[in-house]
Amino acid sequence: MANRRLEMMEENRAKLITAARKAFAKKGYSAASMDELTAEVGLTRGALYHNFGDKRGLLAAVVDQIDSEMASRAQEIGSRAKDDWLGLLAESAAYIEMALNPEVQRIVLLDGPAVLGDPSQWPSQNSCLRVTKQTVERLITQGILKPVDAEAAARLLSGAALNAALWIAASDNPKKVLPKAVEAFQSLATGLLVRPDHQRPDSSVFGEAEPS
Repeated sequence: MANRRLEMMEENRAKLITAARKAFAKKGYSAASMDELTAEVGLTRGALYHNFGDKRGLLAAVVDQIDSEMASRAQEIGSRAKDDWLGLLAESAAYIEMALNPEVQRIVLLDGPAVLGDPSQWPSQNSCLRVTKQTVERLITQGILKPVDAEAAARLLSGAALNAALWIAASDNPKKVLPKAVEAFQSLATGLLVRPDHQRPDSSVFGEAEPS
């Protein structure tokens, strides 16, 4: 009985996140109606409050889901590279490029910071930071990056990628800003290299992160 109740709670939570993701992407956070959203999935506002506390809590859950998906996709793209350094650059470029996705733009990069505050404090960003730190530690051990503090380098790299994505989303011409942002990010990252002439990725990284 208790297990079934937990299953129903998880099902209701998933239904609300799916419906909210659709509504926030289409109408934006402010214009999305919680009454319409809950009615669409056959639930009450009470279910929303029970699972998320309020509308802001629901947005936080949606942002966490999308941002985590972005990170997983970027990491998968980075894993295809022939070494950790090129993987780091490809992963970062892929994450930045996802700012072209309308759903990502509206929910994660525009409404998210406006409602939830500093993105660097989000749980999903903290998870990305841990992965980046591990990569930086390996690159330092391999003698590819300078022996700087790994956490400091990871925070700066993660912050640069995130702010590049925020800039793209807020710009009047995201597609025009994208290559500028990625080029600048890569130039900043190469400052950590022991050998400045280490390989840089070609333009093939572009287009891989676009939504299917």
